[in-house]
Amino acid sequence: MSPYDPSAYPAFAVTVDLVVLTVRRHALCALVVRRGEVPFQGRWALPGGFVKIDEDLGAAAARELAEETGLCAHDPASPAPANGAHLEQLATYGDPARDPRMRVVSVAHLALAPDLPAPRAGGDANGARWAPVDALLDHDGGFGRDGEQPAPLAFDHARILGDGVERARSKIEYSSLATAFCPAEFTVGELRRVYEAVWGVVLDPRNFHRKVTGTPGFLVPSGGTTTRQGGRPAQLFRAGGATVLNPPMLRPEV
Repeated sequence: MSPYDPSAYPAFAVTVDLVVLTVRRHALCALVVRRGEVPFQGRWALPGGFVKIDEDLGAAAARELAEETGLCAHDPASPAPANGAHLEQLATYGDPARDPRMRVVSVAHLALAPDLPAPRAGGDANGARWAPVDALLDHDGGFGRDGEQPAPLAFDHARILGDGVERARSKIEYSSLATAFCPAEFTVGELRRVYEAVWGVVLDPRNFHRKVTGTPGFLVPSGGTTTRQGGRPAQLFRAGGATVLNPPMLRPEV
């Protein structure tokens, strides 16, 4: 084997960026942080950070998720703990000009969890909040709040967020991923509102109920009922063992 000279190659950094999605007030929302340092100081961005020298990508994403949200990543094949979130690798972004500091390659991850509390900023962030993805992806002026000047997300984070949202929208068609937005026990109505929020559509309640309860392995009755939505008691379900839905839940054309 010929000698290897590391100095013959330019150094570059690797980061992980997180598209953390949840449903709040019947809207699909993403976690964003206000940058406290240059570059893009004061702009909103996706949470994330640099990968440590002794850390693999999955561990870095799980660490950043815990630091930013207090959530623990879990194996989708296992029941989610009380503070657990579905976490999967999304895509890699390596445009040479994506970060003005140096060459930085980002490995983005998608995290999904049920209705989450207001986040707390940490690290180099001056603020953190949940924001509707429609507002974050507003191509006319960007995102702004409390009278601030709207601006696009920092770096290439609008592209990363858009890719993460589309992954979630397409994946809930053929997998049981929508249940990752729900608590351990949920009603069909609560699951329907997840689909409506992620897809941005209104679904017929009767047809939806028939489809999800008729799809083998999708939902399992938990044996309980709830009145938390008001009205008559509604049957509670939990996620079944199916990871692939057959037939799939096809997204309505809009």
